[in-house]
Amino acid sequence: MSPTNLAVPLLIIFFYLSFISSQAALPLQTPIQKDHSTSQYVITAYLRTPLKLTKLLLDLGATYTWVNCDDYTSSTYRHVPCNSSVANLLGAYACLDLCDGAPSPNCGNNSFILFPDNPIKPVDYKKVNGVNTAIIDSFALSSTTQGSLALINSFIFSCARTGFLKGLAKGVSGLAALGRSNVSIPVQLNKLYTSYPNCFAICLSGSKSQPGVAHFGSRGPYNFLPGIDLSKSLLYTPLISNPFGKDSDPDKPRASPDYYIGLSSIKVNGKMVALNKSLLAIDGETGSGGTKISTVVPYTKLQSSIYKTFITAFLKEAASSAFNLTTTKPVKPFRVCYPASAVKSTQTGPAVPIIDLVLDRQEVVWKIFGSNSMVRITKNSVDLWCLGFVDGGVNPMVSSWIRGPSVVIGGHQLEDNMLQFDLQSKKLGFSSSILSRGTNCASFKFSTKHV
Repeated sequence: MSPTNLAVPLLIIFFYLSFISSQAALPLQTPIQKDHSTSQYVITAYLRTPLKLTKLLLDLGATYTWVNCDDYTSSTYRHVPCNSSVANLLGAYACLDLCDGAPSPNCGNNSFILFPDNPIKPVDYKKVNGVNTAIIDSFALSSTTQGSLALINSFIFSCARTGFLKGLAKGVSGLAALGRSNVSIPVQLNKLYTSYPNCFAICLSGSKSQPGVAHFGSRGPYNFLPGIDLSKSLLYTPLISNPFGKDSDPDKPRASPDYYIGLSSIKVNGKMVALNKSLLAIDGETGSGGTKISTVVPYTKLQSSIYKTFITAFLKEAASSAFNLTTTKPVKPFRVCYPASAVKSTQTGPAVPIIDLVLDRQEVVWKIFGSNSMVRITKNSVDLWCLGFVDGGVNPMVSSWIRGPSVVIGGHQLEDNMLQFDLQSKKLGFSSSILSRGTNCASFKFSTKHV
């Protein structure tokens, strides 16, 4: 090859390397798209060598990322050897001594294996091969304010089979883990980019078409049109650890990767809801109770007794002279619905009683306005506003023997709210609805076209 011909490939290689590798890529601002047919939130990442765009379900409560490896090809992947330092980092799962097929991402001798979880539709291990190897490969997220990619050359994640994708949105090929673990995406980014805060934030969009945004490695500013920095108006509450996660064994508890906060009481229209407050605390011996935040549960779930008293309080306040609302036949999964024609509109959504989640102190209140408490149902001749809270059952379970939280704050209640997860300070920053500030999560100004 002549020097002239060689210059073009070298230029391409130089451009490619400069595009994917530099600490200047942080902090990251990456789009979060809602799939409205499933109410799932999807983040775009890049995996493999060469890098390939990959859509992943965004899960706040997942320990590790996983990807369908049935069609996975990459020149740089490698398995995690059993008893290696990386295997020790992942914890006690299992080991595959001898692979029963040709070497592939799904199969390797002396390979550490993981057990991916589909939070939308539980996996039937009788029908789907449950042996899924842990692998290491290239992973990148786009920095859409700078037009570059932040690259992790040795990203740790799990393979999974095609059967694990059941119930996930179309085009999604895995799960992006943002949970409290040492191998979640924000933690692995922080280990590489150590000069940036161990902190991430999400703003889920309520728009039908425009995405929200995730921030990694930044405590702000979070600038939204028309020139509003939402980092300046956050309230803070401690992030609480639950010692019993769903992967716990009876003789060996594993801390939950979920983010819990200390909900102390609930008010509707300023009036306290009478409920069993013992359910709001995490049981130190079983892990049951407490309040967690979820991006994979579409609507907030309340333990049955809490739900019953909450619904009673809401019905009473909505029927008062201030709102004068009369219920109509509900639409599942909701139990309280009103004719849309009877509900007035405000800047923060339907005019209904405001719900206050009172957290660790009386002055730290997460306010839920109509845009987050109500769900519009329009189909056939039906046009309703329904209260977007559901009955979570008497004894919610997260595994065969681990009881679940009493309150799960779901995706609809998170939309158009800025949430900052400060893993270093172990606290949650929250804004309540940013519609009250004249902006929304779809108004983040990406300086370049988002992917």
